[in-house]
Amino acid sequence: MNIILNGLTEAFPGIHSVAELITHLGYADKRIAVELNGEIVPKSQHASTALQDGDTIEIVVAVGGG
Repeated sequence: MNIILNGLTEAFPGIHSVAELITHLGYADKRIAVELNGEIVPKSQHASTALQDGDTIEIVVAVGGG
């Protein structure tokens, strides 16, 4: 499946949900925000939100500092 991730088209064979993509990218234990096709996906819906070929996803990782 090809998706546009943070502005770049990438292939993710075998990835079917937002949760699977997050795990694949190594963000499973990070504080992140996910936007799918212009809509925020709450963390509680990551596992149940299916991905389709051509979807646009933006993932933002929260960075602490002071």
